[in-house]
Amino acid sequence: MPLIIGSIVGIFTSSSIEYNDLIKPTVSPPGIVFSIVWTIIYLLIGISYTLLKEKGDIPKETKQLYYIQLMFNYLWTIIFFVFRLRLLSVLWIIILDVLVIIMTYQFYKQNKLSGILVIPYVLWLLFATYLNISIYFLNL
Repeated sequence: MPLIIGSIVGIFTSSSIEYNDLIKPTVSPPGIVFSIVWTIIYLLIGISYTLLKEKGDIPKETKQLYYIQLMFNYLWTIIFFVFRLRLLSVLWIIILDVLVIIMTYQFYKQNKLSGILVIPYVLWLLFATYLNISIYFLNL
């Protein structure tokens, strides 16, 4: 599910993406890297959640957190690229960071492998936060 919805959001926003036109920090990957990395991350998120489901009932709070963070993830792309609300996107991604860190901890408590599988998501998201904040200040 994360990969399918992520792909739909990507298709929907692709015409609005002006990543190459932005002033970016020196540590900034080429645009194609994002598609590759997010595909892998969405697969890991889906596998991680599936492992939890196979173990038994997932607590309601964990399910809610999972879907809320996915919603925040998908909406960030729209806020940043379609609406170009850079300051809001900074605040949004910081909230997403917190949600994903809490989700990772919850997953790990319930199934260690599920928690470990989403660690790349946390790391990439923190890097994306650095990029988002840098782009905001470099493009004022």
